[in-house]
This record gives sequence, structure tokens and C-alpha cells, in this order.
Amino acid sequence: MIKSNEDLAAELVRLNRSFEPAGDAGVYLVRIAPGQPPCALHLSPPVLVAQVQVAPVFELNVGGQAKFFRRLLELNATGLVHAAFAIENSQIVLTAALQLENLDANELEAVLADLDMALSEHVPALVELAKSLGAS
Repeated sequence: MIKSNEDLAAELVRLNRSFEPAGDAGVYLVRIAPGQPPCALHLSPPVLVAQVQVAPVFELNVGGQAKFFRRLLELNATGLVHAAFAIENSQIVLTAALQLENLDANELEAVLADLDMALSEHVPALVELAKSLGAS
């Protein structure tokens, strides 16, 4: 069970995940896949927060924004199991929150795999969609 930053680091080692601390705030940057942005993991009891910055919010006209954001919501409903797309500070992010009370290595690995799949499959399709909708 993960209860501290040390426990989290030990689980990441057991999962053979490459990671590094990011400052003194207890944030770990975890490599998901080559060429992909890292996942930030942060213990914020009672949850472990996982987040990946995907891209800035695309500049689209109102109709394009509606189509793009509809697609994000569709992916949240059908294409992701543990994570969800969100917007934070003008950035599209993938985010997940895991209860620490019963968090184990299998659940952590499932979230990291979900993020990896979204970055490799959904994000390129979203970028193409944004371009087709006239993103600048």
C-alpha cells in the first residue's frame, strides 16, 4: 500500500518505471513512453494524483471548439478507463486520482497504462482533429 513518497518511489521501482523527483513538493515525473511527456505523480492525501500535460488548448472558432470538446468528452466516456481529459490553465491534460486507502501496484500500473494508451492513440487523433477544424 502507498502511504508516503517513499512508498510511491518503491512501487515505481518495483514496476520498473523510470522516474525522477521534481523539486521538493513530493512530485515524481514518470516516463510513460519514449517521445511522450512525463506523468507527474503527487501524493495529496487521501489521493494520488496523476497528470500529464497534453497540449495547449487549440485556438478554434466556436463551432470548432464545440466539436473538439465534444470529442474529448466522448473519449472520456468510451476511450479511457482510469483517466480523463481536462483543461487546466489553458492546457489540455490527462488526469487521474487514485484513493490511497487501497492503492496497490496493479492499480497504479493500470493508470499509467491508460495514460500511455491515450498519449499514443488518442492525442495524435485529437491533434489531427484540431488541425482539420482550423487550429492555429
